[in-house]
Amino acid sequence: MSGRAAKKAPAEPLYTPDQRRRRDETRWTLVQGLLAPVQFAIFIVSLYLVLRYLQTGEGYEAATVSVVAKTLALYTIMVTGSLWEHAVFGRYLFAPAFYWEDVVSMAVIVLHTVYLASLVVAGVSPQTQMAIALAAYGIYVVNAAQYIFKLRRARLEVASTMAGQPS
Repeated sequence: MSGRAAKKAPAEPLYTPDQRRRRDETRWTLVQGLLAPVQFAIFIVSLYLVLRYLQTGEGYEAATVSVVAKTLALYTIMVTGSLWEHAVFGRYLFAPAFYWEDVVSMAVIVLHTVYLASLVVAGVSPQTQMAIALAAYGIYVVNAAQYIFKLRRARLEVASTMAGQPS
């Protein structure tokens, strides 16, 4: 191999022009844009409440209500996200452009659902419930970062296209 750095092949665009048009026209784009920060705000409050409970042993009810609220927000954003994905890509989940984000989203949903199940299964301690919530939150942060990266990539592609540059 020569001393020159290998040139990276241009990345496949995130959206075709038709997909970008459908993304911009569907109401689900606005819904996702509104729900994502709401879910994140619920997450921040809930994370504080869960950590406070684990540290002090106080506030179990508040922490539990917050995790349930976060889970309901997650379910809502996942359903509307599937509708968005269908409107843009013609499939409800696992469109190639968002395949890995959807895979990680499934792990987030599973862990949040395990948390809900832990509330009704006898013998699961509050500490274990909160540990499950923290695991779910850790994967959620990874998933949120994936989506933020994709949003940034989409914006850079648009800027590049508007400047006449290949994306």
